[in-house]
Amino acid sequence: MEEFLIVDGYNIIGAWPELSKLKDTDLEGARDKLIHMLAEYQSYSGMKVYLVFDAYMVPGLGKKYVQSKLNVLYTKEKETADERIERLVTNLMGRRKQIYVATSDMIEQHVIFGKGALRLPAGELLIKIKQNRKEVRERIHPETTTKRNPFEGKLSSEIKAQFERWRRGE
Repeated sequence: MEEFLIVDGYNIIGAWPELSKLKDTDLEGARDKLIHMLAEYQSYSGMKVYLVFDAYMVPGLGKKYVQSKLNVLYTKEKETADERIERLVTNLMGRRKQIYVATSDMIEQHVIFGKGALRLPAGELLIKIKQNRKEVRERIHPETTTKRNPFEGKLSSEIKAQFERWRRGE
């Protein structure tokens, strides 16, 4: 089954404490940090991630680009992120596809749920991202076993016996 995650960018930035604090002084930095976090999540989870930013008051046709293999979408003039997300859900919906929408906007959650997508509150997405990071760290740096002697499993029985005789003074 193919899985998709559509993220309401500014909603997530406002909901996550670290990004919310950053956006007060550096909105572009908060966007970039979110893009980086979601790109990591996409690469580890295998989900196809779309990040939607609201450009409602910005004139133009909207914009779509790929950054770190992550689809980043800006809405067109007079289009809200919610409208773009709903259209994206409709376009992606199909057999053997599971679509999740990450937002804490309750109205938007109800609308996308009615279209067949699953809702993923901002807090849950943050927990999933943190769990993924932990799993990646554990795979990269596995915990060493608590054996007293790490060479024990690598030595032949004759060598072990010889060391034991030396230890006993034989």
